[in-house]
Amino acid sequence: MNPYSPHGDMMVRLLIAALLGALVGFERERMGKPAGVRTHGMVALGAALFTVASIFGFESRGDPARVAAQVVTGVGFLGAGAILHQSGAVYGLTTAASLWATAAIGLAVGTGMYVMSAEAAVLVFLLLRFGPRNKLTGA
Repeated sequence: MNPYSPHGDMMVRLLIAALLGALVGFERERMGKPAGVRTHGMVALGAALFTVASIFGFESRGDPARVAAQVVTGVGFLGAGAILHQSGAVYGLTTAASLWATAAIGLAVGTGMYVMSAEAAVLVFLLLRFGPRNKLTGA
């Protein structure tokens, strides 16, 4: 029987990922975008859960780094669904990019890179909040 149970550590990682994703989503929701707190929080949580499951769940069988590549691909499809082309303008690119960055934050939290993940979440938030906006789309 293993005296060390990583369950508590895994739960902390999931909680931090969800909170950091929600921070990014808060800014998107504040701007009236369809992918807000819940969506970004779940993307980060899901990415962290895939990572944690890969690291702790397979007991050194296989390569946990392969999960990162698959999460990037999967979130790419999610982001593609957020992009709309209408009347010669493209909408949703910033939201798609924020979902992609949020997945990366979740992956980083899942590996235990808490400080870098928090710093990245703050940078994404600041870019969304204070970065220049497209005059045509408001994004």
